Amino acid sequence: MADIIALDDVQDAGILIKKILTKQGHTVHDFTEEEDAVNFVKNNPVDLAILDIKLKKMSGIEVLAQLKKIIPDLKAIMLTGYPTVETAREAISLGANEYCVKPIDRDELEEKVAKVLGASK
Repeated sequence: MADIIALDDVQDAGILIKKILTKQGHTVHDFTEEEDAVNFVKNNPVDLAILDIKLKKMSGIEVLAQLKKIIPDLKAIMLTGYPTVETAREAISLGANEYCVKPIDRDELEEKVAKVLGASK
């Protein structure tokens, strides 16, 4: 199964992602601080990053750009409560593989994680 990081400025969202995906057999590390997530990726193998677009200090897009410098083939799913075509295009152009709208739907998250991880194998 996959090693996944979840970064959301709302701790409950990260906890929810962790609960859903841990039941699927994945190892999930949840973060609320951008630097903590980036530092974790520098020192640990990660297969997938699930990033909220709206964070405290940086955008999820900026964090994704930093993570891609560390792990160029890192898979990513962006989360947003404010979906727009521009945000989706920007996320995909920077290497996000998928997009989920908040509030997080368990079935949608499981399906998109399986799709993104399946694409990498």
